[in-house]
Amino acid sequence: MCHARRVTSEPAHPVDPAGGDLAALARVVARQRAEMERLRDLAATSAVQERAKGVLMAVIGCSPEAAHQELLRRAADGNRTLLEQCWLTLGALPPPKEEPAGPSPATDRASPAAPGKAAPNGTVELAKTLGHIGRALVRVGTPHELARCLLDHLASEAGADAVLLYRRLPEGGLELIGYAGVDATLAAQWRYVPPVTEVAALDALRSGEPRWLEDLSGHHDRYLIIGDAPERWPSRAWLPVAAGDTAHVVLGVWRGRGGPFTSHERQLLRAVARLCAGRLRAFDSPPEHAGDHVSQTVQAVFDALPGAAVLLVPLRAASGELEDYRIAAATPEAVDVFGRSGREMVGRQVLESYPSVAGESLWQGYLEALETGVPFESEPFVYQELAGEVPVSATYSVRAAPLGEGLLVTWLRHEPAERQEQRLADVQRLGMLGWANWNLVTQEISWSEQTYAVLGRSGAEQPLALERLPDLALPEDAGQLIHAITELIRHARPFDVPFRIGTAAGVRHLRLVAEAVTAPDGTTVEVHGFVQDLTRQRSAELALVESERAMLLQRGVLQAERALAARLQHALLPLPNKPVRLAGLRVEVAYLPAQSGLHVGGDWFSAIELPDSDALFVVGDVAGHGVDAVATMAQLRFTAKGMVSTGSSLTGALERLNYLLLHSRDSQTTATMVLARYDPRRHVLAWAQAGHLPPLLVRHGDVRCLDRPGGMLLGASVAPVFEAAELRLEPGDRLLLYTDGLVERPGESLDSGLDRLADAVRAQGCGESDSLDALLATLLAEERRDDVCVLDIRMPLEDVTNGADASGTDS
Repeated sequence: MCHARRVTSEPAHPVDPAGGDLAALARVVARQRAEMERLRDLAATSAVQERAKGVLMAVIGCSPEAAHQELLRRAADGNRTLLEQCWLTLGALPPPKEEPAGPSPATDRASPAAPGKAAPNGTVELAKTLGHIGRALVRVGTPHELARCLLDHLASEAGADAVLLYRRLPEGGLELIGYAGVDATLAAQWRYVPPVTEVAALDALRSGEPRWLEDLSGHHDRYLIIGDAPERWPSRAWLPVAAGDTAHVVLGVWRGRGGPFTSHERQLLRAVARLCAGRLRAFDSPPEHAGDHVSQTVQAVFDALPGAAVLLVPLRAASGELEDYRIAAATPEAVDVFGRSGREMVGRQVLESYPSVAGESLWQGYLEALETGVPFESEPFVYQELAGEVPVSATYSVRAAPLGEGLLVTWLRHEPAERQEQRLADVQRLGMLGWANWNLVTQEISWSEQTYAVLGRSGAEQPLALERLPDLALPEDAGQLIHAITELIRHARPFDVPFRIGTAAGVRHLRLVAEAVTAPDGTTVEVHGFVQDLTRQRSAELALVESERAMLLQRGVLQAERALAARLQHALLPLPNKPVRLAGLRVEVAYLPAQSGLHVGGDWFSAIELPDSDALFVVGDVAGHGVDAVATMAQLRFTAKGMVSTGSSLTGALERLNYLLLHSRDSQTTATMVLARYDPRRHVLAWAQAGHLPPLLVRHGDVRCLDRPGGMLLGASVAPVFEAAELRLEPGDRLLLYTDGLVERPGESLDSGLDRLADAVRAQGCGESDSLDALLATLLAEERRDDVCVLDIRMPLEDVTNGADASGTDS
């Protein structure tokens, strides 16, 4: 890079106009004119060089010094002068790329020219603009100054109203490092952007391509829009600032008018983003190490100061308006809300850590102190901060005094002694513990108030010596406590010992924890510790142990009851191992106990041949489980067989069974039942029901539930009405009688269960080879919570009134 050297003309000696040497004077004037012309040429040459450097900085993303060296290298390789190489570089710029029109939020496509300023034409104009920007960027020293400089140039060239610079954080989010055109409050609110995928700035960094948001109303569903009033900047562009192969900074250009970016504006913004890369590298150091132009001597002084204090340097906009303060120095005891302290805070801005103070009385006090030179002292105020995830309020007083062009700010956190004492007392009371201190040299003993309460002693009594504490313990616990205290005094061994004491309210379970303070020779000189009341905790533990013991006992009883009920049920309900023939019908029986729970249910069945060669089929379900349910089931089963066998009608048998339940030992027992009697001579099945599910009929591929005759469940009414119905069976018919465990499912309606049963039967068919076991395997794939009892009755295609096995399923 050529620098104009300072030229001083030779001093002209005084000349007498009347008799002086006019020729000498003419030579002086000629030399001065030649020097002026040379300086003009040099200035023009420097302008061309700066424009060429700006182009290289935008194209290859390098620093100004690197661009100058690249121009020198190219000139030497081509045996050209530096000025010739600069003009060749400007002339070799590619023409603007023709891009299809139409805005797109996710792709880098050009849009038609927006109304307003016409796009400049030609490479020379673009190079000239970039040259101006490149020369201006050389003088910026911070990201904030860079943002302001870009806004000054892009306001006229691209209609920009705000410029933002975000840097990618290691955890994936974004940090605002520079801005111009937006107020300090908005900048503080959006200082950090979380690592979410719906942020256009992050999207641009990840993809390495610009994101053009030219109509925000169409992007709300896709992107999280930065800013509390998006309609203020209806069109935006986010461009990655590439440094080599990757980009860690994104440039945001916001406009106050809507509409797409023109092709020229897009090309200009891409080039400006590349132009920024070199400048960012020049001052890309972590803000924690930024000295903010404050000498190390000042920071060294702050390192030696006690208390919390910082030196603030005001940051102002181009208009002179105060935007923020930068921390230029900090004392070791100064801590911000993020846990940074001392020098870790240097380089940070106030609104980064305390965004809520913008515009508040504290902020105004700082401003008045800067303008008037009079120190500002705030009244005590409450500020809420987070300790972990818990909000904590604290009271502060702040003082700000002008120091040079900055402010020396100190603050004091008020923590009254009585508040700390109250907190300690609350902790002891809520934790049911108290502290104690024994000085073995001076024999001084100090107990907290809660220690007296835990040990069951009055506050008027004298505190006990350490050696006398075992006197309070129950005799069986005193020995362990004496041993622990002796080891502590002799060998300084800390202990944590539980023991019990007797009080008027009963036995208390306590815990004593103590440690020793020793002299240089190892002698114990002081003991401090605490005693805690664990009575509630110990009582809860004992109650839990007792509850577990009772649960194990009850579980054993239940298991024994289940085993007894299962043996009784098996004795009362013998299951045939193959289908049987009754009155010309093929009958298959299935009984499946529940797979969950400890109880046996009251489901039962009966299928026998009556003395007049008719067949009796019964399926029932007694409410409840266990031995009582099995006993009631046996009573109903044998009574029903006896009544029907001796000539009672089906409805009459149900009425007598209802009376039997109402006057049984447990009058609260209820049951459901289906009674069916088949006449093989007429092929007619007469049946009645008491609150039970309807039988399922399969005929010629059609599957349906029979219409139920009237009848409520047994044991529910003293005057029930039962009705009977008849069904003529045809060859090939299949009839299923079942209990509710076959169709009921948790959270499902009964109609849905019946439909599922019909679908399964329909899918299986009704041939002789279609076993009941296969049907149940399809329906009961899940764990059964109730017993299942099923009678599968089929009429053969050929009528057989006397089967090979007509003994029935009952003994």
